[in-house]
Amino acid sequence: MGTACFMDISSIVGLSLAVLALLGAILMEGISLSGMLNLPALVIILGGTIGATMFSFPMREIQRVPALLIKTFTRDKINIDELIDNLVRLAEIARREGLLALETYANQEENPLLRNGLGFAIDGIDPEEIRRVMENEIFQRQRQAKQAAAIFETAGGYAPTMGIIGTVVGLVHVLSNISDVNQLAGSIAVAFLATFYGITSANILWLPIAAKLKAKAAEEVVANQIILDGVLGIVQGKNPRLIRRELEILKLQEKPSPERRREE
Repeated sequence: MGTACFMDISSIVGLSLAVLALLGAILMEGISLSGMLNLPALVIILGGTIGATMFSFPMREIQRVPALLIKTFTRDKINIDELIDNLVRLAEIARREGLLALETYANQEENPLLRNGLGFAIDGIDPEEIRRVMENEIFQRQRQAKQAAAIFETAGGYAPTMGIIGTVVGLVHVLSNISDVNQLAGSIAVAFLATFYGITSANILWLPIAAKLKAKAAEEVVANQIILDGVLGIVQGKNPRLIRRELEILKLQEKPSPERRREE
């Protein structure tokens, strides 16, 4: 089908660069890394952020988080040119041998959208009905992708607030146990680490993961629209060369998604 799994270099390099820049700046300021460690603050930030995020979504969505994290750092590289070649090849077979000849290829197809579309074509379903069903399937995939990104966007919103809460807790503890005024400044600085943790986790972890998932979803939209138009071209008996031309144009332009069509 033209898909392969790779490590997502931009995710790995981007996160590594952000962390190294942060650590480098801390060391350049002459601050020891051990001095930046505050376990109670970490518990508040991580526990509070994860708990509040879980509270915000149904468990069936939360259960997807491990797979979404894997998706963030891996890449199902969709080869659009190979996808178009495959659809044109199927169009040539259908035109030469009939739609029933596609059954073997449909059973071997890994992409569920293309497999279902070919199945509809083989069953002789009306093209407009095929369009409606496939657009609904694409729409549901887009909706799931948005919900996936929303989980991490929500975590990115909660994290800084949890940081402020952690700082307030730390300041209450400091101010209620003042025994040595000389240590007061240092204790207040440690209390503010919670705010640092919250803002940092939001901006180098949660929000970038959400943005990455949105970007991956946008790439999948192009492939799904090509599959949809390719299947419809096969069903309608279009010339394979015309199908190739239409799909090549579609690859280069922004095609309204089923969701946008619904809004229109």
